Amino acid sequence: MITLYDCATAPSPRRARILLAEKGVPHETVQVDLRTSEQMGEAYRRINPQCTVPALRTSEGVLLTDNAAIAAWLEAYCPQPPLLGSTALEKADIASWQWRIEFEGLVAIAECLRNSSPAMANRALPGPVDYAQIPELAQRGLARVQQFFVMLNERLDGHDFVAADQFSVADITAVVAVDFARVVKVKPGEQHPHLLRWRAAMALRPSMAL
Repeated sequence: MITLYDCATAPSPRRARILLAEKGVPHETVQVDLRTSEQMGEAYRRINPQCTVPALRTSEGVLLTDNAAIAAWLEAYCPQPPLLGSTALEKADIASWQWRIEFEGLVAIAECLRNSSPAMANRALPGPVDYAQIPELAQRGLARVQQFFVMLNERLDGHDFVAADQFSVADITAVVAVDFARVVKVKPGEQHPHLLRWRAAMALRPSMAL
């Protein structure tokens, strides 16, 4: 059986949950409580020494410890529906937008949150090593998030999907990023009409409620 190590309140494992739902892949779920730092405990370290979620144990018993590996494995394990593209150009377009959304969106939000939240003092980066907060990075991260919304709104002008004119992993990552931005008090407004239209359309997919 496939097992997903999840946290219902965290954005990164939400990406894996949506992907599994879109693929229709049966799996078990084990919740890891990040609020109590369960991911740092010895029991979870024995499962995933990276101390992060999501992690996914495949049907072959191999542990995958990041969303990139999980998406690649799931696409090969369950090719339909294709969420990483079918043609060479589709794959390239989806990969490009996936990278941009991760770097310009999710990383920027995390940069802002992790370098400003008192609850994350000395935890400015995920993983087994503690890193001190840098307040200036929080300020830069907030500016980057705001620009990310502008960029995504411009991209969605005339497009129903983020990449390759089809629903893909780039849409999944973008939904998670847009929703996650609320933790740093950034959300789409009337200045982002294309982004608002797209997000409303995405909400019609049952997987997006996960």
